[in-house]
Amino acid sequence: MADLSLYSVKAVLILDNEGKRVFAKYYQPSWGSTTTNDPSNHHDVASYSVKDQKAFEHGLFSKTNKQNADVLIYDQKVIVYKQSLDISIYVVSANLDENEAMLYQVLMGLRDALEALLKKSLDKRTALENYDLLALAVDETIDGGIILEVDPAIISSRVSRAPANEPNLNNIDLSEQGLMNAYQFAKGKLADRLRQQFQ
Repeated sequence: MADLSLYSVKAVLILDNEGKRVFAKYYQPSWGSTTTNDPSNHHDVASYSVKDQKAFEHGLFSKTNKQNADVLIYDQKVIVYKQSLDISIYVVSANLDENEAMLYQVLMGLRDALEALLKKSLDKRTALENYDLLALAVDETIDGGIILEVDPAIISSRVSRAPANEPNLNNIDLSEQGLMNAYQFAKGKLADRLRQQFQ
């Protein structure tokens, strides 16, 4: 029987169309996991150095580049991926026994949430310009290797942008006419309040 664990995701990667890293988040095994104490476990990508991680990403990209499949086994890990314009999104499993349908739901939820957050423009330039939203979306989907959410609407609603309808202080009319308009507006509001209090 397989060793069941909540820690089902080892990494989330976004690579460009040349295999270069746009975003990468590797999750260390839990403190009680047997993989941390097993020196023979050479397939723990989270414990790789940055150089080894980039070699893993390069090998993964060369294996998936120009392929039509969505699921593969690479380096003793189940990997699901989706290509979108000039980037590819990968979800790397923690082990070979992970449920690929569940991982695919995570991938599709994350991709759809990113498309909603980035206004249907999921490409390298937009991803880099909105790196904060991308990182927050990944964090709302997966925490420490544990899948938290797969619904794109919930993921995107938890990731917030700065409010767009905040009053812009640079556009306040400080001319004499603008100040008179503000004075008249305040005077009218005060008169309405006083009428309401004394009625």
